[in-house]
Amino acid sequence: MSIEVKVPVLGESVSEATVGQWLKQPGEAVAVDEPIASLETDKVAVEVPSPVAGIMGAHVAAEGDTVAVGALLGLIETSGVAAAAPAAAAPAAAAPAATSVSGAADDAAALSPAVRRAVLEHGIDPATVRGTGKDGRLTKEDVLAAAASKQAAPAPVVSAPAPAPVAAPVVTVAGERREERVKMTRLRQTIAKRLKQAQETAAMLTTFNDVDMSAVMEARAKYKDVFEKKHGVKLGLMSFFAKASVLALKDIPSVNAQMQGDEIVYFDYVDISVAVSAPNGLVVPVVRDVDKMSFAGIEKAIADYGKKARDGTLTMADMAGGTFTISNGGVFGGLMSTPIINPPQSAVLGLHRIEDRPVVRGGEIVVRPMMYIALSYDHRIIDGREAVTALKTIKEAIEDPTRLLIDM
Repeated sequence: MSIEVKVPVLGESVSEATVGQWLKQPGEAVAVDEPIASLETDKVAVEVPSPVAGIMGAHVAAEGDTVAVGALLGLIETSGVAAAAPAAAAPAAAAPAATSVSGAADDAAALSPAVRRAVLEHGIDPATVRGTGKDGRLTKEDVLAAAASKQAAPAPVVSAPAPAPVAAPVVTVAGERREERVKMTRLRQTIAKRLKQAQETAAMLTTFNDVDMSAVMEARAKYKDVFEKKHGVKLGLMSFFAKASVLALKDIPSVNAQMQGDEIVYFDYVDISVAVSAPNGLVVPVVRDVDKMSFAGIEKAIADYGKKARDGTLTMADMAGGTFTISNGGVFGGLMSTPIINPPQSAVLGLHRIEDRPVVRGGEIVVRPMMYIALSYDHRIIDGREAVTALKTIKEAIEDPTRLLIDM
């Protein structure tokens, strides 16, 4: 009997996706809930699990095809599965020593998106790596360990040419000059479209200020060890700026508002989108109810999202909503920028690198760790006075963190 596998519901406002890769080929055994294909949506990569145990049948949609929610992806054949199982188990019992390696080879087509990226980036043959994950499946750490061993080992005298990766870029050679053409991923296309839309739709303006980071850096240095020991997470800068942003958004509600048609919607809660760099581009998972969270809660949420972004396991729900965004370009060394609003939000806070600069304090020139901060905002609903006041509130809270405790 053939069981249809259809494109699952992908999240609010997401009606279609691109078939990124088939993880199971026709004729291969499939377990219940085992990933058989990956889909690329506007925001994340989604794995499609098998609804039943059986044999992978025909692929109705090809890699690279655009498919709508509910469309037919492929077929799973369930007839004769029970009879085939004992025969497949016999060779494994006769050669237990080869189980882990052969298992890795059999599962090569069922790699998670994060593992597939690591395999392609480091040129690792998954069939040669022993998997330490569930049921012997490869993990990203397995691939990275194999890559490290490969770099340390001497180069072989003779080697067969490696197979070309899936969707290899087209390289044009003209003399000694090269061109490489790589098709944009669906995520990158969506990022480009949304950023351009924000520029064309919003009356966007940016205001700047600088912040003396001395007090925050002293607090981190004093309490970081105790904080990490108690909460199991490092005390970073983002929790301070998130808390400072809450003060500003509560004082200036329009910065936490959105324009919907001819109405302005004000929120009595603060859901902060945190810009995170992922392998396929910038993503913005949402930390919800930040106004009710502790420093530790904020740091844990951001750390969890960062790991999920690197592993390619963020979900649509992780990135839905958000009333305000914080983007930290300082981790890459950026000195100053004009961040772009994340529609339909009305403002975004940009953080930058900390550097020692001479400033005047009490009539004397002293050296302080300073950071430029920027607030880009939609001038249609946020006046300049409100934007400047909000950014000044953030500055004052960071320079005097006591304000964060007494809601000043």
